[in-house]
Amino acid sequence: MIDSASALVFDHVDFSFGQRSVLSDVSLQVAHGEFLALIGPNGGGKSTLVKLSLGLLKPDRGEVRVLGLTPDQARPRLGYVPQFATFRRDFPLSVRETVLHGRLGLRAWWRPLTPQDHEAATQAMAATDVQDLATRPIANLSGGQLQRVLIARALATEPELLLLDEPTAHVDTRAEHDLFGLLARLRERMAIVMVSHDVGLVSRHVDRIACLNLTLTCHTAMPLAPGVLENLYGMPVRLIDHGDRAALEGVL
Repeated sequence: MIDSASALVFDHVDFSFGQRSVLSDVSLQVAHGEFLALIGPNGGGKSTLVKLSLGLLKPDRGEVRVLGLTPDQARPRLGYVPQFATFRRDFPLSVRETVLHGRLGLRAWWRPLTPQDHEAATQAMAATDVQDLATRPIANLSGGQLQRVLIARALATEPELLLLDEPTAHVDTRAEHDLFGLLARLRERMAIVMVSHDVGLVSRHVDRIACLNLTLTCHTAMPLAPGVLENLYGMPVRLIDHGDRAALEGVL
């Protein structure tokens, strides 16, 4: 049963690439203002779920609704941060120009940017603490700074749902903690779905953890039992404490 009041709903969704099943009977509801982490092994379907939410892929069976609409209809109201930047780092763009690109999908391509667009970009940079980098070329940013700029670009759309595909994959521990602090503040005005491999860290910040490996199981944001992780990753695993963070390690 589709709940139109939810920010994101998957209703018995199947998806395959050719003969290879990627998602099987996936059902999920994300409430407005909820912060959900999506974990699972590589190839388990996490990025596919995000792309279905964006309308970039279509389900073979079942239904996806975003903000009560189809993904295509809801796309202007979404913010998206990909796992890898889809532009060359040496392209001559400043931070402000990069953030302003987030506004381009909200109008016909030939229409010039308005004062409202520039104000939205300024607010997005302020929210992500990159306003002091506005004139700096993106080629001169650290990994953590670039991730904040990409989040600012997504926020410039003024989204109601923010989708992030492993935003902490290429940043150091301090930048990772800073990003989670930022996301904790953003959740006051939008729903957030984030793909992550860092089980220990996300469990301290999110409302729920959704475990995905072809099928999906949701859990509250508490330490996951070892049996849950073993079933998810298909091998015995344990959490290894590295001071202020925990990581998964396979046990042979």
